[in-house]
Amino acid sequence: MATTSTRAAEQPERPPRTRSVLRDPAFLRLWSGTTASGLATWALPFVLGLAVLDRTIGAGTLGLLLAARTAGFLVAVAVGGVLADRHSRRGVVRWSGLAAAAATPLLALGLGRSLALALAAAVVAGAGQGACRPAFQALTAETVDEDRRQQANAAMTLSVRVTTLAGPSLTALLAVALDTWALLLGIGVLWLVAALVPGPGAARGAAASGGTARPSLRAEFVDGLREARRHPWFLAGLGALTAVIATGYSATGVALPLVSRDTYGTEVVLAAALTAYTLGALGGALVVARWRPRAQGWAALAGLALYGFAPLSLLLPAHGALVVAAYAVAGIGIELFNVPWFTATQREVAPDKLARVSSLDFLLSYGLAPAGLALIAPAIDHFGARPVLAVCAALCFAAPAAAALVPSARGFTRR
Repeated sequence: MATTSTRAAEQPERPPRTRSVLRDPAFLRLWSGTTASGLATWALPFVLGLAVLDRTIGAGTLGLLLAARTAGFLVAVAVGGVLADRHSRRGVVRWSGLAAAAATPLLALGLGRSLALALAAAVVAGAGQGACRPAFQALTAETVDEDRRQQANAAMTLSVRVTTLAGPSLTALLAVALDTWALLLGIGVLWLVAALVPGPGAARGAAASGGTARPSLRAEFVDGLREARRHPWFLAGLGALTAVIATGYSATGVALPLVSRDTYGTEVVLAAALTAYTLGALGGALVVARWRPRAQGWAALAGLALYGFAPLSLLLPAHGALVVAAYAVAGIGIELFNVPWFTATQREVAPDKLARVSSLDFLLSYGLAPAGLALIAPAIDHFGARPVLAVCAALCFAAPAAAALVPSARGFTRR
């Protein structure tokens, strides 16, 4: 008996198993709110497109409404980052969600009746979408401990991809029974869920200090820029991400429908490629939820570079199956980048400046996407699709490779 006890005592203790983030009620509330906001953000342009099909509005009005929404998003994402660092992050989510929820029925009321009302409501809806983005990002770091954040970020991105995959079919089915006005009210309900489900939160340090004089919003945003400059890997990775979205993502968004129609004579390649991209992203998120490579930054940047295969496949006269496979690879790669990127930002950036740095991320990466789309189409008309696609593919491969040369990019850390 003594010998058995001694051997048992000599065995090394196993490290405690980390509790799954999916069993954490606080995270599940946050995940539900993020999912609702993501679904509402995605659904608005789709439902407005249905309003064009039923002749409630024209294509020109649709363009104006989407531009107004984007303008509201870009302004609010910067302001929202400052407010989320200054005040309660759950409070910022709550008020931005309520603003978007209130704007949506006003947008429905203005469609086909008052362009001014519809445009004003689109701006407010976009502002609500933008203001909550950096707050949700910072809330993940507040809610989940460091060991489980990569799993949490993977769960967040999985919800986005499932929404993208199932959303069009679900909305099309609902459109059979409901008109545009009712669908827009449903989007408002989703924003109410996003605003209220994450729960109440205590005010952050500055807001709790009892009215102490605060720097201006501009000064605090600039302070966030200084924090970003302290992390060379962040600036390098953000530059690479922006280059890939502004060139590769935009080029394929414009060129893929043209190639599907002109080269293959069918829309099947377009639909299959977009579906393969989403399925690839789902697979990538599942892999990266548990995968911890030693050189995590290099692995993430290599994943980002995989997007270059998407424009490259459109450049070559290949079988349609190769295009579909290239988009699946691009989807895998984008999540191999996204999840470690968000996790590293939450780990490395000072907690009281995290929302501002995250707002810079969204401002550049998402903000330049419309500019890329606006420039790519005239470039294709002027130079032709092949030269434009060749340049975009080269940039998608070169930008992450250049970012990897920054010493701290190897592990996405300054340590």
